[in-house]
Amino acid sequence: MLSWPLLCKLAGDEVALPDDLAQHLRIVCLPKGQTLFEAGQVHPYLYVVRRGCLKLVYRALNGDDWVQELVSEGDFFCSLTALHGQGVTSFACEALEACELECIDYVWMEEIAAQHALWQRALLRGWQAFAARKELRERDLLTLSPTQRYQAFVDGHPGLAQRVPQKDLARFLGITPVSLSRIRGRLKD
Repeated sequence: MLSWPLLCKLAGDEVALPDDLAQHLRIVCLPKGQTLFEAGQVHPYLYVVRRGCLKLVYRALNGDDWVQELVSEGDFFCSLTALHGQGVTSFACEALEACELECIDYVWMEEIAAQHALWQRALLRGWQAFAARKELRERDLLTLSPTQRYQAFVDGHPGLAQRVPQKDLARFLGITPVSLSRIRGRLKD
């Protein structure tokens, strides 16, 4: 279980696994190109990527996709708007490669965290890491040039730029595929 070492790291100690874990965690295998969920679905789950790469995408009414995040091995993700009550996802999730994910029932995780201090600490630190990731993404989009955004992505995610289709990477960076091609060409020189 990939999420257990992640929980232990976030908690700063070895986290005990509850007896009913198997009832609330499942493995999801997703072929390349398959959608895990679309915007507007009730989907109160947290995912940890065991293998593969996915894009989290906003679909515009005119048919354009805007990639809000790219996730790969060891990353975790969810739609925050879908975690409580009858909240629904605000974006879609699609596999860019064949993927294997751990799917964890978030309501159950909160119940366990309410009973166990280490789970509570892991959950809090996980949300802090998630928020920091979002804050850095926002900062990059607002303050860096396209070339700087590309370089920051390459530096922060070694090898991932070669795994993501150019059109998706460009949409993640907020530029056109042609602009991305030019940036890559300039950086090779």
